[in-house]
Amino acid sequence: MDLIPAPRSVELPARDTGPRSFLLGPDTRIAAADGTEGVAGLLRAELSAATGFPFDARSPGDGRPAAPAVSLELDDDLRAASGPEAYRLTVDAHGVLLRGGGLPGLLHAARTLRQLLGPQAYRRAPLPGSTWALPAVTIDDAPRFGWRGVLLDVARHFLPKADVLRFLDLMAAHKLNVLHLHLTDDQGWRVEIARHPRLTGVGAWRERSMVGFRSGDRRDDRPHGGFYTRDDLREIVAYAAARQITVVPEIDLPGHNQAAIAAYPELGNTDVVDTAALGVWTDWGVSPHVLNASDATLRFFEEVLEEVLDIFPSEFVHLGGDECPKEQWKASPAAQARIAELGLSGEDELQSWIIRHFDRWLADRGRRLIGWDEILEGGLAPGAAVSSWRGYEGGIAAARAGHDVVMCPEQHVYLDHRQAPGEDEPIPVGYVRTTEDVYRFEPVPPELDPAAAAHVIGTQANLWTEFMASARDIDYRAFPRLAAFAEVAWSDLPRDPAARDWSDFERRMAVHLARLDALGVEYRPPGGPHPWQRWPGVAGRPSDGP
Repeated sequence: MDLIPAPRSVELPARDTGPRSFLLGPDTRIAAADGTEGVAGLLRAELSAATGFPFDARSPGDGRPAAPAVSLELDDDLRAASGPEAYRLTVDAHGVLLRGGGLPGLLHAARTLRQLLGPQAYRRAPLPGSTWALPAVTIDDAPRFGWRGVLLDVARHFLPKADVLRFLDLMAAHKLNVLHLHLTDDQGWRVEIARHPRLTGVGAWRERSMVGFRSGDRRDDRPHGGFYTRDDLREIVAYAAARQITVVPEIDLPGHNQAAIAAYPELGNTDVVDTAALGVWTDWGVSPHVLNASDATLRFFEEVLEEVLDIFPSEFVHLGGDECPKEQWKASPAAQARIAELGLSGEDELQSWIIRHFDRWLADRGRRLIGWDEILEGGLAPGAAVSSWRGYEGGIAAARAGHDVVMCPEQHVYLDHRQAPGEDEPIPVGYVRTTEDVYRFEPVPPELDPAAAAHVIGTQANLWTEFMASARDIDYRAFPRLAAFAEVAWSDLPRDPAARDWSDFERRMAVHLARLDALGVEYRPPGGPHPWQRWPGVAGRPSDGP
């Protein structure tokens, strides 16, 4: 049925069992059982926009028979058997029944229903001559992983709120359920903090941006910036929650903090650098300017995180912990005194001590730290989790040590990496990763035993935006590869990547592209980029490798 991601079970009726479809019409209603009204409201809004039908919840009076219905129910037995994200969708000649193990499962059923209606169901206004037939079918489905995530980097290039909300809709359409929002970096600070207003007053914009990789030596000489107010972020969180998506914020430390130091110079290593002269970084890469390790700086970021926790209810909070240059600490008398005071072995252990401090701080408030795999160096508290980005190795070590892991190795699921060799790819960086390559990504390494493999709680595709200046650029890098990733994260595919049926996915993807067209997604065409999607002459950083 050309569904993406592929469901676990699809059962078609026997040919001699009568009508084989159900036709939606102006009298069709959406009937919501108690507790399902929110999902019914979303489904009604989406289908009404595409079809022009009202999908009234009420039955006609005056003794007339009830209109045919799309009915929504919660199913405790389904939840007990397969979890809250499981669903069963049944279509026959008399109507549609959506059952969910919980609200997440019910929403997934609604997403599958929309796919069954065809690409026109993704438009925001009805087109003339459309008919709305659903095939008779029973679909039973549940996801493989509980964490099916996408990192969206809004620090390097700010993405306006409306585009973030649109991206959440695209995630929901693909049954992805975690938005990892990368909010701070050397090149920009994007979250309003009331107690420290200069973080956005100064840190949210830079004077210019590098265009392409530094070898091209190009700048656009146009100020770039923006930030989300606390109410903007609360709106994003609520919008995501209505679609059963959790937003996990990332506040990076102790590295990747030049924007914060530009706003508050006392956060830097003032005994070796004139931090008062710093601005928000206009280059891509890793700035040498890192936080100092004073009690005042720790308290500053505790105050930042207090406001972050007030906005984001997620269990996990991402604190980065990666790519922290140590040169300033090595030269800093204050840093060396701190190392001696704490009895640490050196600068690497100082970074670990900072991470462990915030690990305990979050745990005391009922939250869990997650960070890039560098945070393993020096040891972690039992509740902390790891995003394994430098390959599988960090995730393997973390899982064997009893830590939960989200697998997102750059060699496989960094979607900023180029999609094909050659000069047509816009700003070609990283490894060549085609849609088929992403489809053959396996999140659980075979060398993990069952106990360790159970700690791989999910997987994530990452979109770093140094080379994505707008939603159009993000569309191009993300799709269609993100659809392949969604199937890897959701579906019960063969664990051996070579055994996966790429030709079947490619056939279904041809239909799915029409859905993306209806949604207005400017994906990379299978034959290569459109002329306006190319960036001729802009230097990239292609890499050889897996």
